[in-house]
Amino acid sequence: MSTLSALVGRHAELDAADVEWLHLLVGDWQVASDLAFADLVLWLPREDGEFVAIAQSRPSTGATVHYDDVVGSLAPEGQRPQLLRALEEKRSQRSREPRWFGSYAVREEAVPVVRDGRAIAVLARQTNLGGARTPSRLELNYVEAADDIFGMISRGEYPLPDAPTGPRRGAPRVGDGLVRLNAEGEVIYASPNALSCFHRLGAIGDLTGRSLVEVTTDLVEQSSTVDESMPLVLMGRAPWRTDIESHGVALSLRAVPLTEEGQRIGAVLLCRDVSELRRRERELITKDATIREIHHRVKNNLQTVAALLRLQSRRMSSPEARDALGEAMRRVATIALVHETLSQTIDETVPFDDVVGRSLRLAADVATAGAHVRTIVRGTFGSVPAEDATALALVLTELVTNAVEHGFDGRESGTVEVVAERDGDRLRVEVADDGAGLPADRGAGTGLGTQIVSTLVANELDGSIEWRGREGGGTLVVVEARLASLRDGGGAF
Repeated sequence: MSTLSALVGRHAELDAADVEWLHLLVGDWQVASDLAFADLVLWLPREDGEFVAIAQSRPSTGATVHYDDVVGSLAPEGQRPQLLRALEEKRSQRSREPRWFGSYAVREEAVPVVRDGRAIAVLARQTNLGGARTPSRLELNYVEAADDIFGMISRGEYPLPDAPTGPRRGAPRVGDGLVRLNAEGEVIYASPNALSCFHRLGAIGDLTGRSLVEVTTDLVEQSSTVDESMPLVLMGRAPWRTDIESHGVALSLRAVPLTEEGQRIGAVLLCRDVSELRRRERELITKDATIREIHHRVKNNLQTVAALLRLQSRRMSSPEARDALGEAMRRVATIALVHETLSQTIDETVPFDDVVGRSLRLAADVATAGAHVRTIVRGTFGSVPAEDATALALVLTELVTNAVEHGFDGRESGTVEVVAERDGDRLRVEVADDGAGLPADRGAGTGLGTQIVSTLVANELDGSIEWRGREGGGTLVVVEARLASLRDGGGAF
């Protein structure tokens, strides 16, 4: 299905401001569809007199008219005269007789979409009459509020540019609870769900005829923090959202101001009890903070271990023992670096490009004995899952350390280059140096570092590693890995 912008660009010549107006309308028209119990179809006029559907919405409060998508299709011949009259006269046009769609009748109304005094499109309001019955008080209030909104659309007063559209957690919908306010902010109708919301907050009795600001002010705890926008939302003066919390109950409120010729005539207030949602969000925040604190403490403990190893190595008389403790210290420091990064992020992923630069510099500095070794990193590692980050950091540190210690022995300078290629959950890393190259008699060898690297790559990174000679001299190590959490179906690059 084509997007709204693509369809507009294909069938008409509207300026960017007009297209943005249509986007704002489509982004916030579900409220109107639900209040009207009607399908909405946005028709765009073409130069040849045809109308093409560029967007549609179905009500969540009633039966739909269009079971199939009509976006991209042309308006039926019998509907075009009504759409054309609405466009030319800039007034809503309601059919006198319902139109039949197979086995059910549909009441139709064409509403011009006006911006800056110009009708740029037509909104078809189509109500399925198949389940028609005597409307309840709630349904009558829904439809009256919808009529006000469609009137605003035909006068260029809706959509409201500051309205909070889009998928936002806890956003109230029409069915969650509806309150109609007059121009003074007094309640003229509250749906049963809306009454239940305010009763949970602590309100007593009916809300009709009462100022919602005064009712809510008495319920909010004096010591609690109050959103400064709350009075404007509760009076219906601003198209904003706010949350009210008191005595363990949280309500999400959204106001839709209603105007006529620029004068405020009232508002529709949508409300939803989000107490459980807010409680779960607080639990997640607490858990995230706890996990970060754990990573921070692990990092501190590992740094303490590294410091103890450093102190111990200074007391060793044997050069071999000092070197062994130095290698252990470097490995512990590398693991601590990963936990430090994890303690600074809310996700269980590591921005590995930041880690690799620091860990490789540490490895090169520790391994060199007076020689100047330059480390170069090319490509990008991206975000690496936490369970892979430690193993990958250790592998790269070991490979760089090994290249420096054995490749540049007796030399004053050298270069180690790390090249990363990331494709989803696949990672390929090349570590190349311009040193002495692999020994002809034993290849990569069987030392502790080589064993650690081979074990981590095979068991932790589900990959493979290969040592080979580098063209022009030196050694090339190729590591191919598949990241664990992506391998298991979670996470994303």
